[in-house]
Amino acid sequence: MNQEQIQVGRGGLFSGYDTGAFFDEMFASDGPRPHYAKLARTLGNLTAAEFRARCELADLTLINQGITFTVYGDTKGVEKPFPVDLVPRVLPADEWAFLERGLGQRVRALNLFLHDVYHEGHILKDGVVPRDLVVNAPNYRRSFAGANVPGDIYIHICGTDLIRDLDGTYRVLEDNCRTPSGVSYMLENRIILMRVFPSLFGENRVRPVDHYTTQLLHNLRELAPAGRDEPNVVLLTPGVYNSAYFEHSFLAQQMGIELVEGRDLFVDDNTVFMKTTRGPQRVDVVYRRVDDDFLDPLVFRSDSALGVPGLVNAYRTGNVALANGIGTGVADDKAVYPYVPAMIRYYLDQEPLLEQVQTYMGWKADDLEYICENAHNLVLKATNESGGYGMLIGPQATKAEIAEFVATVRANPRGYIGQPLISLSRSPCFFDGRFEGRHVDLRPYILCGKDDVTIVPGGLTRVALRKGSYVVNSSQGGGSKDTWVLTGNHHAGGMRQSQSMDGMVQTQVMEPRAGNGHLQEAQ
Repeated sequence: MNQEQIQVGRGGLFSGYDTGAFFDEMFASDGPRPHYAKLARTLGNLTAAEFRARCELADLTLINQGITFTVYGDTKGVEKPFPVDLVPRVLPADEWAFLERGLGQRVRALNLFLHDVYHEGHILKDGVVPRDLVVNAPNYRRSFAGANVPGDIYIHICGTDLIRDLDGTYRVLEDNCRTPSGVSYMLENRIILMRVFPSLFGENRVRPVDHYTTQLLHNLRELAPAGRDEPNVVLLTPGVYNSAYFEHSFLAQQMGIELVEGRDLFVDDNTVFMKTTRGPQRVDVVYRRVDDDFLDPLVFRSDSALGVPGLVNAYRTGNVALANGIGTGVADDKAVYPYVPAMIRYYLDQEPLLEQVQTYMGWKADDLEYICENAHNLVLKATNESGGYGMLIGPQATKAEIAEFVATVRANPRGYIGQPLISLSRSPCFFDGRFEGRHVDLRPYILCGKDDVTIVPGGLTRVALRKGSYVVNSSQGGGSKDTWVLTGNHHAGGMRQSQSMDGMVQTQVMEPRAGNGHLQEAQ
């Protein structure tokens, strides 16, 4: 795309819409992209007052349904309605089919990696991934080495963040393998848009997302110990003050399972029970939204009041299943991220389909010097932070902020990486009676079952609502959009894909060839 700013002449609300020097999701230089044509025409014919009325209806729906998130440390109050922009992001069928293949390939390799590093460690012995980088990672759980998990699956729910660069190329920014959040907003965004803009769904053939919780519950039940024909599944939450509590309660309600806190559970003879008014009830599967450190005070942090004493031992014994598995954080460590393409080649004997962002690792001496000398041009990130915290965007920071952050990096090189600032793609958002471009990313949600990988058509598009901002996290002023995948037939080599009656895509990855002769059993 030409680096000059491009004025896209459109009628109505899109009149004078400026794509800027970025890849715009909706508009090319000569007008709307083909898969956006119907949407651009419909929205462009509305008046500002008409569109604003839809926005007010959406806000009212959010408030009435209590769709909020928590901002820690905000003196104006912690509970905030989750901002939703009503211009959906649209993906054509062939583009989505490519992303499905790449995401399925990636999560499969990550699961094989986790099984390997907690068992034989072939990839470490062969020097493909540095041993010290893994075993010294903050989220590597030595006490869990050698433990077996149901189906050898560690990551049951994964949220992988994708961005698009100036050329429109999709790149993986990071994987969220521990307790990925945001899926409730994906589901609610669809409900809200169908309520305030029902006509859009009559004009566009959009694949549904509402069976995510049905598939998730099916996968969770599959994890139950043998002989448990009617497994009892619960969702373990840290409680009402957690930033994602709305999501926890929403998912539990949608799946028809109990939402519990640590104090609601206890362990007897390595078996987990839930306290009820009818007496103790056995628990077979725990969908936990509590980090490893707080899961069990007998194994991890002794001061944790959020977990369940004895839970880890019950897990190791096989009397209860956890999703996601303990120790998955080593797979989404940002210092391990640069090695995921090597994992794909090693375990699957395939070339990675999805590209990554060039990454400089603080633990490497040469990279550290490059990071420190070029911090003004880089995005510096703490390797185990999330939510937009522990990060410095060099091109938007002051000299004092850069100097302070560089000193922090030098004090803990293993804890930081540096990446070039990618000019994230933009999408139209409604502000002050007209549309303006804002930066976006995409978080698809991947469900790993015993026999297949299910990827919801679309995912959560997060938006940096502050003008010029690259930070899309809700805690940092971000919002979201409904994400549409348009219908269309496609077939992908290396995977079998079929659309079920509910619109979910069942992606079955074909048997991989094991890297260097190791790990030949498919998960």
